[in-house]
Amino acid sequence: EVRIADESARELPERREGRIQFRGPSATAGYFENPEATARLISPQDGDGWLDSGDLGYLAAGELFVTGRSKDVIFRAGRNLYPQELEQAVGEVPGIRRGCVAVFGSPDPQSGTERVIVLAETREGDPAARENLREAIQHLAVDLLGTPADDVVLAPPQTVPKTSSGKIRRSSAREVYESGNLGGGRSVAWQLARLAASGLGRRLGRAAGRLGEGLWAAWFWAVVAVLALPVWLSVVLAPGLARRRRIARGSARLALRLAGVRLVETGSESRPPGARFYAANHLSYLDAIVLTAALPAGVAFVAKSELLGSAVTRLLLGRLGSLFVERYDAAQGGGEAAKMTEAIRQGDPLAIFPEGTFGRAPGLHAFRLGAFSVAAATGVPVVPVALRGTRSLLRAGSWFPRRTPVSVAILAPVAPRGTDLAAAVELRDAVRAEVLAACGEPDAGDSFHELPAQRARG
Repeated sequence: EVRIADESARELPERREGRIQFRGPSATAGYFENPEATARLISPQDGDGWLDSGDLGYLAAGELFVTGRSKDVIFRAGRNLYPQELEQAVGEVPGIRRGCVAVFGSPDPQSGTERVIVLAETREGDPAARENLREAIQHLAVDLLGTPADDVVLAPPQTVPKTSSGKIRRSSAREVYESGNLGGGRSVAWQLARLAASGLGRRLGRAAGRLGEGLWAAWFWAVVAVLALPVWLSVVLAPGLARRRRIARGSARLALRLAGVRLVETGSESRPPGARFYAANHLSYLDAIVLTAALPAGVAFVAKSELLGSAVTRLLLGRLGSLFVERYDAAQGGGEAAKMTEAIRQGDPLAIFPEGTFGRAPGLHAFRLGAFSVAAATGVPVVPVALRGTRSLLRAGSWFPRRTPVSVAILAPVAPRGTDLAAAVELRDAVRAEVLAACGEPDAGDSFHELPAQRARG
């Protein structure tokens, strides 16, 4: 939403100039580590969430017309004077460097208004020619502003302060002018030196940040490389399923700790005794490691059958008692359902990723029905598990990890209310609604799942 307001935050009618304000669900919450700028952004006179853009403008027939930046407007004798048009016109005067003109206001304590200052760069050194330039500039000021400039300063090249993108820094020009050093070689050199030092500091900071990220990524993969073979051999060669699962859980926790990944676990009290399903959202290749570290050691994973194609994953997951199912038909056919039903009846908890896959973009996708049909048929509750952070830690399509905390929230179990297909659908949608509310990501499911999930959350 956009509106025009006066200095007291009261909305103005059409074709009345005022401050352009905006609000909406994607509007900023403020400036990073800059409470003073944030206070200027959020109008204290208005409690309805309107933010001040810093621009002036007006509305007409549904169109927004921007007239200038509020901090650049010159207040003189009850009038608002805008510098941009005069700057452009002065830049067209022969002998003046185009794009190197700053027009700004400087407070005049005696009159209580602002003096109009024109700062223009020129290479002209002849006194008579410079006087002609001043006269030409004054004529333009009278034509465009209706008043002559109070001071016209002709300065050497590189005097007018600019941003790195070439925009005129009028407030900086005002500061230098009021200091009395404008136009002197020393002040220009000082401006350039200060700007260079400031830019150098930011570049060095960014370079240090990139170096730190690269070093941490290298350390992350070094930990993986050092632990991968010993852990694989320990799991494959160790006797007893329970021992192998304890080794896997301890190794996962050790790997995360050595890599510097902070794992935040909540809701462990939600794990009731007895066989059950754990249903988690899927964000990254690291999800299985994080769940192995967070869930009880006796949980078996339901893995996609594609992993059988590699001897490394086939042996590792097989020795941990994982169930291999078709990714897009998990438990829909009789054979897949039988695998899960038998595991559940033997008291073996199962961990599933009901989305079936993951992508780089945030969002909780639709849950597949298969495992929930088994849960409903066997009367087993499903424990929703919400993962956060692993997508940022290692995003799909990238092998560059980003250091970020990871959390696992184990939510209250959801029991099926029947054994038929309708009960399975209800169970699936209820579990998905719980995960959606806790995972911190948007709803990326199709419309068939969105409405039940929204009703469940409501």
